[in-house]
Amino acid sequence: MVSNPACRGGFLVLCLLLTMPALFSGEDVLMLEGDSLAQVLPNSFFFEGRSGPTQLRNAAAVRFGAKHHVIAALVDTAGYSSDIRAKYEGFLITDAKISVGGQDLPAGAYGFGFTKDSKFNIFDVGGNLLRSVTGAKDSATRTPRPLSLLKDNGGVRLYRGRSYVVVTPKQGD
Repeated sequence: MVSNPACRGGFLVLCLLLTMPALFSGEDVLMLEGDSLAQVLPNSFFFEGRSGPTQLRNAAAVRFGAKHHVIAALVDTAGYSSDIRAKYEGFLITDAKISVGGQDLPAGAYGFGFTKDSKFNIFDVGGNLLRSVTGAKDSATRTPRPLSLLKDNGGVRLYRGRSYVVVTPKQGD
């Protein structure tokens, strides 16, 4: 214990300075459920010239910090052509820059699809491939939901069945 009052004050300031970056960089992760999820979830999503309806049971959303959201949902692609259904299964909307599988993604609305080998493909709403991220399989998941978000070290895991990618907020954005 420091006995000199001036040293104690300096020690306190040093501790605050050392912990301040952690206070500002560590955004709280809040999973949205029920009415909170329903308020942010769009009823449909536009992709390659068509709209597909969304369902609350196949949707998930998270809030990072006080105001940044990531929303993901599966879309009923029954009316889409087979080539669109083969690559596109859902949408991802973010109102701030995020990292998906280690790759930066700016704020926006995107289509996505997982491949059988757990690649996570991200498309613009015109159907153009923007990113292809290597995902992982979670074999410990007993009965996976079609789509879910689960907390993971300051971010979330976006699951499609047993396949997932890690989504994290970008600091200062």
